[in-house]
Amino acid sequence: MVRLFVGTFVTNKLQEHIEKLQEEAEDIIKGKWVEPQNLHITLQFIGEVDEKKVMSIIKAVQDVSRRFPPIEVRYRSLGVFPDLDRARVLWIGVDQGHDKLKALAKAVERANLSAGIRRDGKPFYPHVTVCRIKEFNRKGLKDLLRRYERTSFCEDTINSIAVIKSSLTSVGPIYSVLEEFVLNG
Repeated sequence: MVRLFVGTFVTNKLQEHIEKLQEEAEDIIKGKWVEPQNLHITLQFIGEVDEKKVMSIIKAVQDVSRRFPPIEVRYRSLGVFPDLDRARVLWIGVDQGHDKLKALAKAVERANLSAGIRRDGKPFYPHVTVCRIKEFNRKGLKDLLRRYERTSFCEDTINSIAVIKSSLTSVGPIYSVLEEFVLNG
């Protein structure tokens, strides 16, 4: 069995903004900040699958990549999942390119149905997880979210999608790209 997801890694453009955010949030949030090389947008979380299905998944993702052009995105606003009272994930959202990413994620899910991968049923919300929250100051977090609610972090282009293996370790996940495909639709 292998643990997989389909996604796209963010470029360095966003990282300097996350470093500033991390400094600003150090007295508000205690948690595990995502390593710069692991910052990504998940298009479909697949989970544990039999290794025999991996090639079918790769082929399905490759087919999707041929139908979509690169996507211009703007990373904007800050939020938490599931909500402010039970915050466990701090994320940066996507506004420009949001609908195109939703269409891409839907196409990936549909293509992977043919490989026997079921949809997880969760609605897709394009975002980059920046911190897994363990503890937080509610008032401080609320103020932080308010300060960043209309902040545009940066604009970028998503040029590729990948099938990514996720190995969970005691120090955090290790991501390995199995195959990456340029968006050239």
